[in-house]
Amino acid sequence: MAVRKIIRMGHPTLRAVARPLTEDEIGSDAVQHLTADMIDTLHDYGGIGLAAPQVNEPIRLAIIEIPGGDTRYGEIEALPLTVFANPELEIIDTATGGYWEGCLSVPGLRGYVERPQHIRVTARNLKHELISLELKGFLATVFQHEFDHLDGRLYIDHLKDPTKLVFDEEFERYVAPFEAAPFAEAEY
Repeated sequence: MAVRKIIRMGHPTLRAVARPLTEDEIGSDAVQHLTADMIDTLHDYGGIGLAAPQVNEPIRLAIIEIPGGDTRYGEIEALPLTVFANPELEIIDTATGGYWEGCLSVPGLRGYVERPQHIRVTARNLKHELISLELKGFLATVFQHEFDHLDGRLYIDHLKDPTKLVFDEEFERYVAPFEAAPFAEAEY
């Protein structure tokens, strides 16, 4: 369809709580069109997740697509492109783990964020079918990061240590080669 501009930190839509989609909106032509644009945008920008507020649409809609395989985070199960309408997140275990997160709406920066590592996600797809996923580790982090956008939050809001916010170039040069903990290179 079309590649949309991703809005950046500082734009007020990124700090607003997105409104839920009505039953009639889920699967409507307008939401189908928006979703197609979001998919094109996600692929063009090279991300693994995108929330509607990132393209200046303040509704509770997100897409996530995760290539699986053996990664630096261990073996990750692939998640085909999936659309989440009105997602809800439940923390199953409060034990946290940290990853270096990046964001398409906060370009050029990366920050170390600790989040709960065992969650459950429920949502509807555009056919009104229920989606329910239990996620651990890196995948739990990805979903929390993406769904934060629906509540007006960015990963930088979760930083405990401001010295762990770095530019991408410095991350690659000074942090990544020496980092003992896993880090995420994908942007959400």
